[in-house]
Amino acid sequence: MFVGIFRKFRKIKFIFRIFAAGENLKYYHLITIVMSYFISKTIEGQFDEVIERVTNELKFIGFGVLTVIDVKKTLKMKINDDFKPYTILGACNPHFASKALRMEDKLGVVLPCNVVVIEQAPNVIEVAAMDPIAMMAGIGNEDLDKLAKEVSCKLEKMITDL
Repeated sequence: MFVGIFRKFRKIKFIFRIFAAGENLKYYHLITIVMSYFISKTIEGQFDEVIERVTNELKFIGFGVLTVIDVKKTLKMKINDDFKPYTILGACNPHFASKALRMEDKLGVVLPCNVVVIEQAPNVIEVAAMDPIAMMAGIGNEDLDKLAKEVSCKLEKMITDL
């Protein structure tokens, strides 16, 4: 009934309600499944150059960057917090977005696909993308699950190719 995807990275718990019916008995089971919510790779390089590489790789797989959020700059400006270099790229493939929104019109709450670039140490940069499979797992739409797998493959390839 449910195919779990496990990655070696950080885990998040998703709670799914699974309905099961007996002859005259209806009951609910709560099952906790541990899944990764992102795909990640750590590479060496200059922070700004890695952002440019990621942006180019996203274009190569058909994603445009709609938003760029400089978290370090924003936190410094808003609350005077000195945070490590951290940028959120809001990436979107319009074909996938259109298909997904036609299947489930509330999916805008998790769009665009965020990709983060984080300087974990000098010249040690982590690139992480949301895992669409994990994000769509609780919705229960088989067509959307198939689309999420396709998007996930593209994002995994992009990160692998960095």
